This record gives sequence, C-alpha cells and structure tokens, in this order.
Amino acid sequence: MASGDALGAGYEFGPPLAAGTEVGMVGGGVFDWAPGEWTDDTSMAFPLLAELAAGNDLRDEATLDSVCTAWITWAATAQDVGNQVRAVLSASQPTASAVRASAVRASAALFTSGNPRAAGNGSLMRTAPVALGYLNDRAALIAAARAVSELTHPDPDAVDACVIWCELIRTAILTGSYDLDGALESIANRDVWRARFDEAEAQQPVFFSNNGWVVHAIQAAWSAIAHTPEEPSQLRIALETIARSGGDTDTVAAIAGGLLGARWGTAAIPAHWRSAIHGWPSSTADDLERLALAAVS
Repeated sequence: MASGDALGAGYEFGPPLAAGTEVGMVGGGVFDWAPGEWTDDTSMAFPLLAELAAGNDLRDEATLDSVCTAWITWAATAQDVGNQVRAVLSASQPTASAVRASAVRASAALFTSGNPRAAGNGSLMRTAPVALGYLNDRAALIAAARAVSELTHPDPDAVDACVIWCELIRTAILTGSYDLDGALESIANRDVWRARFDEAEAQQPVFFSNNGWVVHAIQAAWSAIAHTPEEPSQLRIALETIARSGGDTDTVAAIAGGLLGARWGTAAIPAHWRSAIHGWPSSTADDLERLALAAVS
C-alpha cells in the first residue's frame, strides 16, 4: 500500500503517460513530496494499523475515537488532505484533547446527505490494514470495514468498495489468490458490482479517468491487476501502470498495492522502493512491517 502511494505521489493529478514511459519513486508532484514519501492514503491508514497492532478492535467506539483523534492531529499539519476528509473532520468540532467518532460520523452523514459527489475514494484508499486484524473472522472483517468507512464516507458505494477490497485482501493472504466471487458475496449489491468488475477487466486503467470517485478508483486498481501476469513482478508492473494512468495516481496505486502486497508479500517490493518509503508519523517501511505483523498476532 505504501509502495503504491509513494510511487504514485509524483504523478498525482497529472495527465496519462505513454505506455512504457519510465516512472519511479521520485517524489515531487503538486505537493512536492520527497522521494519515497507516502501521502494522505498511508497516513490515514497508519492509525488503523497501530490500533490493530495494539490489540484493539476497530468495531469498538473507543478505538474509533482514538483513530479520529489521530486523524485530526495529522490533518492539522498535513500537506495534503482530501477535500471530503477535510470537510468532514473540520466540521466535527473536535475538542482539544480528543475527538469523538460519533461527531465525525455525524459530520460525514451531513456532508453526504444530498451531495452527489460524496462517494469519494478517501475511505477505500486507507482500508487495507483493516483486513489484517480479522483474517479468521469474515463477519468481523465486514463489520470493521463498514465501521471505518462510515467515519468519513458513509455513501453505500464507498462502504461496499471497502468491504469488497478488505475481503479480497483477507483471502489473498490466506490462500495466495484473488477470490473476487467470494468477495462479492460480502455485499447485497453484488450484481451491480459484478458488472463494474467485468468492465474493469475489459478496459485498461487509464479508461477510468474519474478515479477520485470510489467506483472508478477500484475499477482502475482491479484493471491494473487483471491486466498484469500473476507472478511476483505483478506488484511492480501493475503499480507502474497506474502511475502512468493519470489522475489520482497515488490513491489508485495505494489501493492496488494493498491487494498486491497481500498476494505477493514484501519480497515483491523492489528493494530501492522499500528503502525509500517513509512518511507521517516519522515512520518507515520497517515500522509498517512491524505493526502489520503485530496486527495479525
């Protein structure tokens, strides 16, 4: 996840690049990232991972309070905060000492009500760590994915996307394969989503140009995976393809990276990527790996 995020950061909001154009973890972009620096995607995922590593349950209100408090702390100085996330967090009226998840949810519900553009990709981008805490409990995973999405993105498409992706990640870790049919069984609106994934398999990632929308974001991520041979190099090739695709490249690559990492593990990450990865809160790839292992223990 962090690999895709940091790779895509330098190309975010740019135009599509020609196939074969060399891309790298070069930083820069509209927010002038350092080479290897992750963006808001991994920064928002970090508190989720930390809570799971501490043995806490993302379905518990106290845990969600802590997550929201961490997000407010991060957002106060962050270079980049998504428009929907910023609007929701700023309207939740946090106290100086803590933030209530209930207030953030209420703010998100108000933002979403009557807003046709509330199905952003801002909860899907951070969802990958959720799967780590519930590898052997599918029902708990579904509930946790919904709870975490609903903090800022209660739109049904955003919630469904998080559930589908977390279930794909869970089964990829356990079985070493992508079980889309099984993941779609996790939601009620499965026929609509089946058609969306069929479209993703029929088109290249660049086709899904409105990738700030959660549906195009997940379609672009799945398209990159589906059009890349299933072997360890799939992680690198698919993420580079996304970096060339234009638009919200860091987020689409973070989404895809979470599932590719579940399938292939850290050994598939190029060494020069891994050594460069860093970001809020003053952490590195080693810190992410340590927390991920603790989250599943």
